[in-house]
Amino acid sequence: MIRIVLADDHPVVREGLSAMLSAESDLEVVADASSGPQAEALAAQLRPDIVLMDLRMPGGGGVDSIVRMTRAGLPCRVVVLTTYETDRDILRAVEAGAAGYLLKDLPRAELAEAVRAAARGETVLAPSVAARLVDQLRRKPERPRLSERETAVLRLVAEGCTNAEIGRRLLIGESTVKTYLLRVFGKLDVDDRTAAVTTAMRHGLLEQ
Repeated sequence: MIRIVLADDHPVVREGLSAMLSAESDLEVVADASSGPQAEALAAQLRPDIVLMDLRMPGGGGVDSIVRMTRAGLPCRVVVLTTYETDRDILRAVEAGAAGYLLKDLPRAELAEAVRAAARGETVLAPSVAARLVDQLRRKPERPRLSERETAVLRLVAEGCTNAEIGRRLLIGESTVKTYLLRVFGKLDVDDRTAAVTTAMRHGLLEQ
């Protein structure tokens, strides 16, 4: 049996997905969550094979949750199941460690097969999502350049340090840390710490 945790903030969607997937003889929905943090807790407790994760939920979810589950080394594979398919959403999810990116208009049989493929270790992408990723690769954006100090600050962000902790480690003021982070955000064209780390990792900027 392939064990699944569903994460979606709409109860009707969770019930519908659970009924659809549970109708398959080899799929079992073991729990559902209304937010990313709740899904993380269930994944740590139940150790499912797959977490089907909506990208945007009021209680928190999406990319940040994927990053935390990946860092925690949980054995589950996270597959995004959402209505959003912007380039930025797709890239951030894949960079964060998502094993797939599917859209909610997927027919039941195709969703079930995608879950099976993800459980086998394959990457599953909706056709329109795959096309967007290929287009991004063809563009080959120029690799951003970070200064030595900007890189040092971002490495500590990747370790989970707060601005205050980074300041103490690097012997600089917290306001200076914020200044470096704003510069990093600008160079990487992101607007938060998680996106900065995942984008920098994609470009190989945090390699020792």
